[in-house]
Amino acid sequence: MSKVSLGQSASISKRFSEAEVNAFAELSLDFNPVHLDADYAAKTPFGKQIVHGMLVSSLFSGLLGKHLPGEGTIYLGQDLKFKKPIFINQEVTATVEIINIRNDKPIITLSTLCVNDQGETVIEGEAVVMFAG
Repeated sequence: MSKVSLGQSASISKRFSEAEVNAFAELSLDFNPVHLDADYAAKTPFGKQIVHGMLVSSLFSGLLGKHLPGEGTIYLGQDLKFKKPIFINQEVTATVEIINIRNDKPIITLSTLCVNDQGETVIEGEAVVMFAG
């Protein structure tokens, strides 16, 4: 596994549109009105519609499969903690960082972090992947 090293990281930023949130609701069957209904969401503690946490955390999958470790990566597990919401059209940046590389198997552990456009942590966790590269 010479292509990866401890401390190596990759990031990606995105804004999720209302259309993307609606499409995710259809795919996931999560029709919670806090995501889909502006009037309903306005009456919640969030004050407006929020993006599904699992949609935001799916950025990790893209990072792991395309950037770090890259092609051929197989997701083995993911722990997530949802700290704050992401609102529709709010920029979020997802980052993964290698924190452990096993010597006996091609298994890598990465910290996973999403921050909003104000630098606040919205999601944190760890991913475990098998790296075929």
